[in-house]
Amino acid sequence: MQSLWMLVACAMFALMGASVKYASDFEANLAQIIFFRGLPSVLILFLWTRLKKKSLIPISWSLHIRRNVFGISAMWLSFFAMSALPLPTAVSLTYTAPLFIGIWMLFFGGTQSDPLRVIAVLAGFFGVLAILRPSLGDDQWFPGLLGMISGGFSAVAMLQIRQLGQVGEPEWRTVFIFSSFVCLTSLVVIGAIGWPAASWQAYSALLMVGIAGLFGQLALTRAFGYGSTLLTAALQYSTIIFATFLGIILWGDWPDAVAWAGMLLIVGSGLLSAWRTYTEDRVLRGAKSKEAAKAAAQADAEQDEQLATTAAQDEAPATTIKQEAQS
Repeated sequence: MQSLWMLVACAMFALMGASVKYASDFEANLAQIIFFRGLPSVLILFLWTRLKKKSLIPISWSLHIRRNVFGISAMWLSFFAMSALPLPTAVSLTYTAPLFIGIWMLFFGGTQSDPLRVIAVLAGFFGVLAILRPSLGDDQWFPGLLGMISGGFSAVAMLQIRQLGQVGEPEWRTVFIFSSFVCLTSLVVIGAIGWPAASWQAYSALLMVGIAGLFGQLALTRAFGYGSTLLTAALQYSTIIFATFLGIILWGDWPDAVAWAGMLLIVGSGLLSAWRTYTEDRVLRGAKSKEAAKAAAQADAEQDEQLATTAAQDEAPATTIKQEAQS
């Protein structure tokens, strides 16, 4: 199933997050990290498209622009959070996208009376509080807030990825255009602050950021563009699991009991919100299918009636002629 590519994406993104944190530990700045996140994707995909003689002109520039504005903003904010917070905490906060989608639908989507979505939003809200209160010090609230905002931006970007897949945009072109804009934004910042010296450990981590990000982005784009919406949304939370184990192994970041509970609440709220949205879509598609089938049956009946009327009209003169001949 195409949705299972999300597991590959989650493993790659967890490894990318660990590499971001590792690179920042060795004094690489945020602009360098962002640049290396996009550079391998641009180089490899550009060479591949030239070799295969594929066009890089997109089907819809407007969809790409919206996807890049929110996706790149989410990347800058989430990378900053990963560099400043424990890895499991940062990743959990950046995966609050379904919480923001649920809030939007409650107030603007006409689902104010939906009890399941209310429960999902409340569970996600308390999950965020559980992570923030025990896990963050006084100097970590600002990166924690930016991590949450990145989750909201990611929600919009994911919707745009879905639309790009629906209009037939291949995942490699989506990733290439996104990565090109990622490099462009980082070069603007680097041009203003300069390129600081870094150790070989930092450059090794920066290279891993780009490689893991490339394969993760390709897998995510395929999963969201062509896979089951419900299964893909559910599998994306495995990033938190991967990131938690990497944080424990590499930095000894053991979340306490309350933080674990908060992660479970965020995962549960996301799964409940995704399931609710999926069931609503199925009901809507079923209703549309019934209406289409009813309209088709009515059209067939009208066509059969018209054919019967035409046949009767053609038969009447023949009957008259036959009667005249007999007389």
